[in-house]
Amino acid sequence: MLFHKLRKKPSGKLGLSPAISAVIMTGAMIAILSVALGFANGFLWARVAESDYASSQQLMRSVGLQIDDVAWTAGRTETITYATQYGDVELESGVITYNVSVVADGVKHDFINATGALMFNMPTYQYSISDDYWVQLYPDPAQDTALTLTGSSAPIARIFEVEEVPMNDGDYIRVVAAPAVRVLYSSIESSTSKVRYVRMYLPVLTAGESPRLYQSITLKGESVTAKTLNGVESINVTVSFDEGSDFNSDFFNFPDTNWTFDHSYYASGYDNVVLELYLSEVSVGFGVS
Repeated sequence: MLFHKLRKKPSGKLGLSPAISAVIMTGAMIAILSVALGFANGFLWARVAESDYASSQQLMRSVGLQIDDVAWTAGRTETITYATQYGDVELESGVITYNVSVVADGVKHDFINATGALMFNMPTYQYSISDDYWVQLYPDPAQDTALTLTGSSAPIARIFEVEEVPMNDGDYIRVVAAPAVRVLYSSIESSTSKVRYVRMYLPVLTAGESPRLYQSITLKGESVTAKTLNGVESINVTVSFDEGSDFNSDFFNFPDTNWTFDHSYYASGYDNVVLELYLSEVSVGFGVS
């Protein structure tokens, strides 16, 4: 009985230790899982933004081809749909100005046209390469050495990607479709004369309808104007930009800002040189079903 009275009662501390350890381990696992999930979520959405941007390159290539499809037939319409989580396509109106200056039969003619440029804009906080980044996607820059693009297979727009920050409208990396002048040469020969034809094509992008927030681009050929001049002595094409804005010559980075028709080469031996200048107004709409 004395032995029984001297025994200590269990304190219960040993019984609580496993429970406390379990709580600590559970908390630690939750913290680790939270960090892992946060990292995985950030990694996933970074891949989404990267995929968006990669898709935008093909999108803007397609836009350049579609401009060519609709520009030379008034009333023709094409709609391109796209899907993006972070980016958006906008038209920057009148940011490029082309002047085609022609002397024909001793008279000078100036054809001045301001055109917009289409831009896919991705915020740099979602996807970025580096400031002052610029790469031409189409045509091949090794073959694009003049202001005008020559040949029946030549595109009607330059496609490039550029990142310049900061800019007034926000910090973006952009894929741009910028209209260009295409030049074709042909000739007609008869027993009495030889005539050289110089055909030039320029699409002018203008703002169309934007009825709703829907990811689509609608291009419509509004009109085509043809200017024909005989007895051409010289042709000079220049391009200019608003150097006081963000969309200046550094932004577009064309291979040159001036092009001159080589009369001694292309017109040598011909009795007449005829210029046919085709100007097309293409309206750009967004969210048009």
